[in-house]
Amino acid sequence: MTETPKLTLDFKGLLCPMPVVKIAQAIKQVQVGELIEAIATDPGVMADIPAWARSTGHELVTLEKQDKIFKFVVKRLK
Repeated sequence: MTETPKLTLDFKGLLCPMPVVKIAQAIKQVQVGELIEAIATDPGVMADIPAWARSTGHELVTLEKQDKIFKFVVKRLK
């Protein structure tokens, strides 16, 4: 069974750390166990989003690069 993200966010054009700031704000808008899907163009998200997820206790479900777009899904765990 595939889970559907509760929120889909567009961070294209934002430079790090703004995608981290925005995902930190958005995680408060979903319930525990729900997903947020986001896309970004700054390659810094490849390091920053996993570090944010580890430090805040949320799960990074996927993080992938598609051409110049970085797509990631985060699950709220607490």
